[in-house]
Amino acid sequence: MNSIFTDIAREYGSPVFIYDGNRIVENYNRFKDAFHVPDLKIHYACKALNNINILKLFKSLGSGLDCVSQGEVHMGLKAGFAPEDIIYTPNGVSLSEYESVIEKGCRITLDNLSILEKFGVSHPDYPIHIRINPHLMAGGNRNISVGHIDSKFGISIHQLPHILRLVKNLGINVEGIHVHTGSDIIDKDVFLRVADMIFGIAEQFDTIKSIDLGSGFKIKYKANDLYTDITKLGASFSDAFNAFSERLGRPLTLRFEPGKFMVSDAGYFVSQVNVIKQTTACTFVGINSGFNHLIRPMFYGSYHQIENISNPEGEKKLYSVVGNICETDTFAEDRLISEVREQDLLVFKNAGAYCFTMASNYNSRLRPPEVLIKDGGYSLIRKRESYDDLLRGQVEIDI
Repeated sequence: MNSIFTDIAREYGSPVFIYDGNRIVENYNRFKDAFHVPDLKIHYACKALNNINILKLFKSLGSGLDCVSQGEVHMGLKAGFAPEDIIYTPNGVSLSEYESVIEKGCRITLDNLSILEKFGVSHPDYPIHIRINPHLMAGGNRNISVGHIDSKFGISIHQLPHILRLVKNLGINVEGIHVHTGSDIIDKDVFLRVADMIFGIAEQFDTIKSIDLGSGFKIKYKANDLYTDITKLGASFSDAFNAFSERLGRPLTLRFEPGKFMVSDAGYFVSQVNVIKQTTACTFVGINSGFNHLIRPMFYGSYHQIENISNPEGEKKLYSVVGNICETDTFAEDRLISEVREQDLLVFKNAGAYCFTMASNYNSRLRPPEVLIKDGGYSLIRKRESYDDLLRGQVEIDI
């Protein structure tokens, strides 16, 4: 793919985000084929990558959408998703925000007792999912583990009696139970343990129609990396889910909300080398980007494989790759990369999830364009920002 990356960088400049649409299709189908249940519904977590063209691609595959803000719901509807195929699963929002979403007919997930009670008083008949916090620490690090006892997400599993009392007294229509424990979970037994816990909770609601297991699947960042074997997980989980549905005596919908699994390895970030700086400690490679474009290494300590596509056969040398932001923005330390020269193009892999969507204009730098590769060709799907974009929305007054 190096030649097409070079062509894209030549045409649209760098830095630039590039997405492989065919890989997204492969990931979606691999996930779908892993589970053997009567009714599987995949809701793509669009916070991972929310370009409207990516949303349309998922819509064409039969996917639903997982949204966490009114803005994501708006884009999902613009992309053509039916309201009933959108699940709104926010955190810490007001009742009025939920009400603006239910006016559109979307599914919703409530994750605290206060909102559950208010919603039950105002909209007892509107079907909801309830998000449970299982008090289980799981995930690649604490920042992406969201099911432990100190997490802000979900209603504590120990507060189940409170939930049941509100549901009974207010006549709340609970159509589903939702749980999401974290990201980058390798052990399939974690999912099975959580599922068994959620099955026990779901049995206590007569109106349950679906179980939503969120996501959290670990993907490869390196060649020999550990990862969630979705095929093995799907086989084990399908057996457990089908047995539970049979025990319950009625069919249920199994829902998942994968984001990173679908788009991470389909994304690439191409940046140009500005300068090589030799110090007494190391050799810095300074690129024409920074954590304003790709914050994950600094925020999560995430690993992104970096290759020199301008000199792929060059001698391997140790470099620390850094950005041009006036903060410490180190992408990689002492990384073996083919010999780097000024003006070379570097490609960062696994740049499809939580990369552009977390980008900013920090230091008044422009956000890069996005390009979609599909079926042998490529198309610009977001223009590079201009300096005028930095002023959009600002109101000048007389000083």
